[in-house]
Amino acid sequence: MTVLALDIGGTKFAAAHVTAGGTLVRREERPIGPVPATTLSDLVADFRTPGLRAVGIGSAGPLDVRAGTVSPINIPAWRGFPLADTVRRLVPGADVALAGDGQCMALGEWWRGGHGADSLLGIVVSTGVGGGLILDGRPVLGGTGNAGHVGHVIVDRDGEPCSCGTNGCLETIASGPSMVRWALSNGWTDVGGSARTDIEGGARTDIEGGARTDVGGGARTDVGGGRPDGVTARELADDARRGARVPLAAFERAADALATVVLNTAAVADLHHVVIGGGVAAAGPLLLDPLRERLAKRAGMDFVRHVQVALTSLERDAGLYGAAALALLTTGTALHPAMPGSAG
Repeated sequence: MTVLALDIGGTKFAAAHVTAGGTLVRREERPIGPVPATTLSDLVADFRTPGLRAVGIGSAGPLDVRAGTVSPINIPAWRGFPLADTVRRLVPGADVALAGDGQCMALGEWWRGGHGADSLLGIVVSTGVGGGLILDGRPVLGGTGNAGHVGHVIVDRDGEPCSCGTNGCLETIASGPSMVRWALSNGWTDVGGSARTDIEGGARTDIEGGARTDVGGGARTDVGGGRPDGVTARELADDARRGARVPLAAFERAADALATVVLNTAAVADLHHVVIGGGVAAAGPLLLDPLRERLAKRAGMDFVRHVQVALTSLERDAGLYGAAALALLTTGTALHPAMPGSAG
């Protein structure tokens, strides 16, 4: 059996045909365009095949799986958009399953990532921060489908305002735009150069205690495009690799906040595996090394001392594999996780 997987992001839509054995046989992605609903309709039409039994959708949120609606922050035209019903109309007779993109990333990594774990936390660190939980081989969706959305766990009660309406969420510290914004407001000026910015000469950073950034008086925030002042997290990482102090501190600060969330989640869910994906995670050791150091330093109880953190094995396709797994589960198909070392 082959199912249709859809990955609904803030800037692009992707679709794939995936077999029950976990083989991705066809894949395509498109910019969302000026009319996202038209882009979706055209993409699904190109992947609709006779006898298609199931469609799995991973979407940027927030979302409500009970109502089948999504409200992706980067798609203003979609507020309470009936995504599940729209796809049902486009693929008559098919079962349609909807989950958050973070949940699908986690499910995809559990199924085809070769991590050898029955339970894991998946974290997507990109323009925003999302996540998903797999416990004992089952996705944990929660009442509305937002379980595992660690981006809105509060890590600093007196921190910066978040788009969700509260303050100090993980996303305000660890997302790409937040990291860039913090670096710019703390004296990072030689973007793309070889500067060694002296953090002590700029604003207070207090990385362990949670820095305070002057968002209102600092750099312009273009969160929708993920580019405060037109600068990307990739440029931040490039300067960090060159040894610039403020960019390095931005990654340490993000790792600090991530460690808090990982340890708290591990304590609540008794899990030992964390998989991190997304554009910021592409920085690799810049993020993972300080994260692992903090996990080792802070872990208390024995059952949280062995948390392993790894980068995604499936990269950009993790969400598609997860959406496919979601579709297969609706048909009663048993999923057999890839063996360690055999991702994809």
